[in-house]
This record gives sequence, structure tokens and C-alpha cells, in this order.
Amino acid sequence: MQTILKNTEDPSSIREASRILKEGGLVAFPTETVYGLGGNALDPSASARIYAAKGRPSDNPLIVHIAETSALEELAEEIPEKAHQLAEAFWPGPLTIILYKKKIVPDATTGGLSTVAIRMPSHPAALALIRESGVYIAAPSANKSGRPSPTTAQHVKEDLDGRIDMILDGGPVGIGIESTIVDLTEEVPMILRPGFITREMLSAVIGPVELDPTLAGITESENAPLCPTGNGAASPAGPQDLQHPKAPGMRYTHYAPKGELTIVSDRTTPERVTPAVKKCLQHLIREALDQGMITGIMTTGENAADYDIFKDDPHFRLILLGDTDNGQTVASHLYRALRECDDRGCERIYSENFRRDAFGSAIMNRMVKAAGHRIIYC
Repeated sequence: MQTILKNTEDPSSIREASRILKEGGLVAFPTETVYGLGGNALDPSASARIYAAKGRPSDNPLIVHIAETSALEELAEEIPEKAHQLAEAFWPGPLTIILYKKKIVPDATTGGLSTVAIRMPSHPAALALIRESGVYIAAPSANKSGRPSPTTAQHVKEDLDGRIDMILDGGPVGIGIESTIVDLTEEVPMILRPGFITREMLSAVIGPVELDPTLAGITESENAPLCPTGNGAASPAGPQDLQHPKAPGMRYTHYAPKGELTIVSDRTTPERVTPAVKKCLQHLIREALDQGMITGIMTTGENAADYDIFKDDPHFRLILLGDTDNGQTVASHLYRALRECDDRGCERIYSENFRRDAFGSAIMNRMVKAAGHRIIYC
């Protein structure tokens, strides 16, 4: 299959992409969060093609993208008032809500679940594509399953060229991490995936909101090996086992670079990079470099000088993210940085922890999954 690449500024691009979708094909397109891989959400065969193109497990549900709030009435049952309140407050925008689905939504799109995840993106090209095509668009991130999500059309091309019909290039995305997912089928609404729309923002609109227990973090094992500097323990790798994930990204390893990624965090002060974290990271980097491994450190500009001691080693790679005190800049650079680790041949990658504020929890959620739950606590 030859994959067509078109810029969204080309007047014909949306029309051609819409035709492909209506004919059952697949189109990657920009949203405000990441690039999505779209197919007709009400066509089971199109959803099957999405899973095949990504190599994605078929029990991992897809998000249905809409352009009008009236679509809720067609796609979902038992729509609570809180759904309308959230839609009014945050749509179009990076929020996905989970509701019970109507029969019109095929099981192939929802991973066999009785619920459907729905969101209205704010990117003008995404909205134009939904409206022009006349179909609701099922769209996970436009990358091979498990790889870092794409924030540019080039990232999509690297992963899916020859596997999908078309890529719409709308330039780099703005936010850089996927939408917040909130489950409204629970008695108390529950966040299943953190994102740009925070728990505090949701609570201000609809009252109490809980976090899914799997987001609570990684528990430390009493028998875990000591941190190399003797100050802590490493968490056992591996996500919690979920029998059937209710939302995208809850069960499987995601966002992972090719090299082995490990996060180092201070157990008592996880909101900042402490001297103990830096000491541990320096030890780990030196150990890996002494073994001849191409070794990267993911850090912010403010902390980069702490790793100048390695700058003359040809196997050392400095991977810069955004600003320590600005989670938005870190989020917008995160997936690009993970892909940069691959481009620069990193075999071993270490990362500082990031601020555990309202938005930082979304960043750490992605980092922990990218690391396969490998965390060393100092």
C-alpha cells in the first residue's frame, strides 16, 4: 500500500481524506493532543484495519471522535447530566468521556465492551475531517502499538508508512499527550487516564471525581534490590494486570523507546529532582557507560549541567525536555524525546522524575508506562 502524505493547508486534502474514510480506509490526522489514526467508527471492518495497522490488541478500546455534541444521543445511552456539563465546559478539547453505548456502535470499536469512549477534538483539521466525511471517527494514536505516540506527521510516517492510506500533515501538535479519560458510568465519575484536563478542573464542574486505583502509582517490593547508591529500592517491572481494560492505555505497555528506560525518583520528595536523585542517576550513567553502552539521560534544561561530567564520553546522550516548572513544555516534548532516544541509538536510558502536580501526574503516567514500570526510589 502506498501512503499518501498531504498538508492540511492543501484545500483538497480534507476532501480526499474524507473520501478515504467513507470508503473504509484509514487516515492519520492531527488533533490538539497527538496524531490519531482514523477510521469509520461505525464500520467494524475499519476498526479491524486500525488494530491491524497498529498491531494493537483488539480488546484495547478505541475513542470515537465527534464534531457536534448532538452525536452523544446517537452513540450513547443513559447520558447523565454530568456528561452535558463536561461537554459544555471542555468540548472541543482534550477530554474523553465514557458512557454506555448504543447498538449502533460495533463491539469491534469498543473492544467488546458495553461502553464507548467519546471526545470532540479542538484541532480545526480534525473537526473539518469529521464534518466533511460525515462519519464518526474511531482513532487511537497513529503509531505502532507500544511505541511513543506521534506528535508530528513524520512520526506517523516512521511507524505506519505503507500500512495506512493517508497522512494529513498539520504540523506539530500543541499539547503533546493524550486526552484525559473520565468514566461516567460509575456512581462517582472516575479518571481512567490523566491528561491536560485535571481532576481539579473536572471537580469544579461536576463535583467529586475519583482516580482509578491503577493510577495510584507503583508499589515497592520489600525484596526489591537496593538502589546502586544504597539509598532506596527499585520497583518490580511490569504493569498491574487488568482482565479487560475499560479505556485506551490501561493494560499494555505504551510509549516505549527501543532502549531500556528507568526512572529515578525521590520516595519522600517526588515533586522535585533532589540531590539524591541526581547522585543515583550519575552512578547509573557511569556504570552503563563503563559497560560500553550508549546511554541517555532525559532531563530539563535547568538540570542539564548536572550531567556535564559525561559530555566527553562518545556513548553519552543528553536528551532535553522542557522546563522543570512548566509541565506543558515537558508534555509537548515528551514523545519527541523518547523517539530521539531511538534516533541516537540509546541502549540504556535514565530519566529524572517530573513534578507530581496536577498536570505532572499525566506526564508521569506516560513515563511509567514507557519505562515498563521500572522505577528506582532513592
